[in-house]
Amino acid sequence: MNYCSAKGIVVIGGGLAGSEAAWQIAQRGIPVFLYEMRPFIPTGAHTGSNLAEIVCSNSLGSNLLSNASGLLLQELRILGSLLISIADSCSVPAGKSLAVDRERFSQTVTQNILKQPNITLIREEVVDLAFDSICILATGPLTSPRLASRLEALTQSNSLYFYDAICPIVDASSIDFSFAFKASRYMDPANSGDYVNCPLTKEQYLELSRELAHAERIKLHDFEKELYFEGCLPIEIMAKRGEDTLRFGPLRPTGLIDPKTNKRPYAVVQLRQDNLAASLYNMVGFQTNLTYKEQDRIFRIIPALKNAEFIRYGQLHRNTFINAPKLLLPTLQFKDNPFIFFAGQLAGFEGYAGNIASGLVAGINASRLFQGKEPVIFPRQTMIGELLWYICHADPLHFQPMKANFGLFDLTLEKNLPKDKAARNLFLSQRSLRNIEAFVRAILA
Repeated sequence: MNYCSAKGIVVIGGGLAGSEAAWQIAQRGIPVFLYEMRPFIPTGAHTGSNLAEIVCSNSLGSNLLSNASGLLLQELRILGSLLISIADSCSVPAGKSLAVDRERFSQTVTQNILKQPNITLIREEVVDLAFDSICILATGPLTSPRLASRLEALTQSNSLYFYDAICPIVDASSIDFSFAFKASRYMDPANSGDYVNCPLTKEQYLELSRELAHAERIKLHDFEKELYFEGCLPIEIMAKRGEDTLRFGPLRPTGLIDPKTNKRPYAVVQLRQDNLAASLYNMVGFQTNLTYKEQDRIFRIIPALKNAEFIRYGQLHRNTFINAPKLLLPTLQFKDNPFIFFAGQLAGFEGYAGNIASGLVAGINASRLFQGKEPVIFPRQTMIGELLWYICHADPLHFQPMKANFGLFDLTLEKNLPKDKAARNLFLSQRSLRNIEAFVRAILA
């Protein structure tokens, strides 16, 4: 079957990247044919039929400009990202981070896409790659097996993959607040914070860590190796790495004082608001592949969750991505066929904001190509530009998806950078934003 049409641009995949790409194209007056296989073809993680469904954490990262995610979010606002503007409108309390009511977010994205007259949404699985026009592949980490096999043939290589996991969600009314307190890190405990903190004594922490390390996990297929993304390890894998791994990771008590003891707890499990009604909370950093029975048993070691009602248990799913350094140009065009673009985690971008950024770039460049213009390369010394540079120039032998971080910037020739890390990051952010604004005025206006 031939899915592409010279009358417009085809976008395959209605996730974060695909939805953003479709919107950017449509806003430029170009017809878009957006293919999404759900709900007729399910995935291992999605539960609904809305576009841009968020299945893991509901946080898009810090909003602070001293944080890499904060810089990327602000660059996307300057560039006119639809999804970031919707995220801002659907935000829930999360300290300095941008977290969203995931249901409202995906519903709002879907409504905007459906109301855009230049977008035709087609609920159908794409299983053939017979292109005769411009196409963006943004099928995400849960690309269907049939399409993944076509991608392997297209790229003449086996798809890379790693395993990613999602966190459990609990009913807020089932949290025992006699063992929990609300606070954000480094805030006065007398003030109401954005997180529910579940403190653990040393004995409770050691029991939890020990049980996690030895718990029963859901078995993977015999032909699949355990390849995890280091930035999103299952909680049980972290527990196996040493007694203090969790206490210096997602269970770190830094910046928190338990008002019942006026002391810093030995360890803390944090719960973050998951919807605007504040009726659901997710367990921060508790992505897992434990069996549901083991999750139900072990998480009740946490005193505040001893009677918790788990609305959703954690789950592991396979993420597929291509070897982008071998296959892609910095414009996100496929080297062997410039009429094909890749975006999202399929292209090697990690994190919600990174995936949205890739969709925005692919959408802009596909539009320019359709209009007879040269696709643009985003400037380095911006977070988007550095992410694109990394994706296309990393070592192909050891490539894994990358999320926004200040380590992407080349500082070898920099002079007079602030020595303080936060001040240095803020300096880089402010310069990056000036560069993005100049790029918009000079190239994209």
